[in-house]
Amino acid sequence: MAFRFTLDEVGYLSSPSGDDALGVAADLALGGASLIADLTVLRRTAGEHAGAVAETVRLRRLAAQRWGGGVSGWPFTDWLFTDTALQQAPPPPVAAHRARRIAAWLAESGLPGVHDVTCSIGADLAALTGAMLTAGEPADRPPAIGSDLDPVRLSMARHNLRRAGLTVRLLRADARTVTTRGLLRYADPARRDITGRRISSADTIPPVAALDAADPAHPPVLRLPPGIDYPVLARPGEIEIVSWNGAVREAVSWPAPLATARRRATVLAGDGIAEQLTDADPDDVPVTAPGAYLVDPDPAIVRAHLVRQYASRHRLSLLDPHLAYLTGPVPPPGVRVFEITDAAPYSERTVLDWARRDGVGTVEIKQRGTPVIPDELRRRIRPTGDTRIARTLVIARIGRDAQAYWCRAVPPAGR
Repeated sequence: MAFRFTLDEVGYLSSPSGDDALGVAADLALGGASLIADLTVLRRTAGEHAGAVAETVRLRRLAAQRWGGGVSGWPFTDWLFTDTALQQAPPPPVAAHRARRIAAWLAESGLPGVHDVTCSIGADLAALTGAMLTAGEPADRPPAIGSDLDPVRLSMARHNLRRAGLTVRLLRADARTVTTRGLLRYADPARRDITGRRISSADTIPPVAALDAADPAHPPVLRLPPGIDYPVLARPGEIEIVSWNGAVREAVSWPAPLATARRRATVLAGDGIAEQLTDADPDDVPVTAPGAYLVDPDPAIVRAHLVRQYASRHRLSLLDPHLAYLTGPVPPPGVRVFEITDAAPYSERTVLDWARRDGVGTVEIKQRGTPVIPDELRRRIRPTGDTRIARTLVIARIGRDAQAYWCRAVPPAGR
C-alpha cells in the first residue's frame, strides 16, 4: 500500500528541520538488512515524521533511476512527491518539449498565460513557467497558474516550485469548473487502474468529456496516457505521440487552435528532438523484398501511424503494406537497426539450425503480425552457445505467411 502523506508531514519536510532529516536519510540505505536500524536513526532525528522522510528519499532515488541524476530542467533531487504523482509525472525533457510549444503559441496568440488545472506536485507547471519566462514573459508577472483538488499535492507543488526558483499562483479548485478567464487551460488527468493496453477517454479522472465541457469554447491542451485510443477519442485538433529514449511517454491532444497537423510523432533523445513527423509529410513508398537492413521505427512513429512517412524520409521500403518493419540498403541515423544475414519462411527447425550453426548463446526475438510468443519460443530454442555471440530473430507476417529474418543488431549511428 502506498505511503499517504499528510499536510503536517509536508510542512515538516519543507522546513529547515525536515531538510536536515532528509540530509541524514540520504546517507542511509533504507532497505534490506539495515532498514530497521536506519529507521531507528531517523526516528531520533525526525521523530514521528521518520516514515515521511524515508519515503521522500525513496521517491527521489526512484526519480533519479527513471530519468538520470543529470537530467536538466527539473531539480527533482530536492522535490517532494507522492508515489502516484511520481509515476504519472513526465520525464523533464518531455515536459520541456510540450511547454516550449505552448509558450510559442501563447506568444503568437497574445493570451497572457496558462492555467494547469490538474497541477498535482507541479512538474508540468514548472516546465510551463520556465518555458514562458524563457520566451520573454516578465519575471514579476507569473505567467502560469496551477490548481488541484488535493491539498497535499498543492502543498508539495508550492515547495517544489519554490525550490525551482519560480513564483506561481496556486489554487485549490476542481478541474471540471472554470476558475480563470483568458488563459489557455492545460490538464493531465489521472489514470484509472484498468486492464488492457488501450485506454478510452472515460478512463481518465476527470474524463476528457468533463474537462472539455467545463469551457466548451476553449478546450484544454490534454496530456493523455500513451495507450489512449485516440481514433475513438475523435477530439478535434492534433494528436502528438511523444517518445523519449526509445519509449512512448505520452499522447498530447492539441485543440484545434494549436493544431498544425492531424497526427504528429516526436522522438526525443536526451534533451532535444531527434525526429519529428506529421501526416502531412510525403508517404509514397514501395513494397520490396528485404534489403541489407531491417528497420524497426521508434514506437512513437508506429503509434502515430506515420511509418510510411518515416520510410519516405529515409528512403526505405515496406516489407508488407500492413507491417511496421522497413528495409533498405543504408541504415537511417540514430536508430538501432538489424543487418539481415538469413531469411526464410518461419519454422522452429530453421531457427534452431541458424542458432546452432552460429553458436549463439543469446537470442533476441521480435515479432509482428504472428501468433508467436517470443518468451515461449526462446525457451524451446534454448540457445547453448557462447553468450557473447548474439543474434536477433525477427518474425513478421508477409502477406499470409510468417517470414523469419536472422539478424545482427547494429547500434545507432550518429545523427
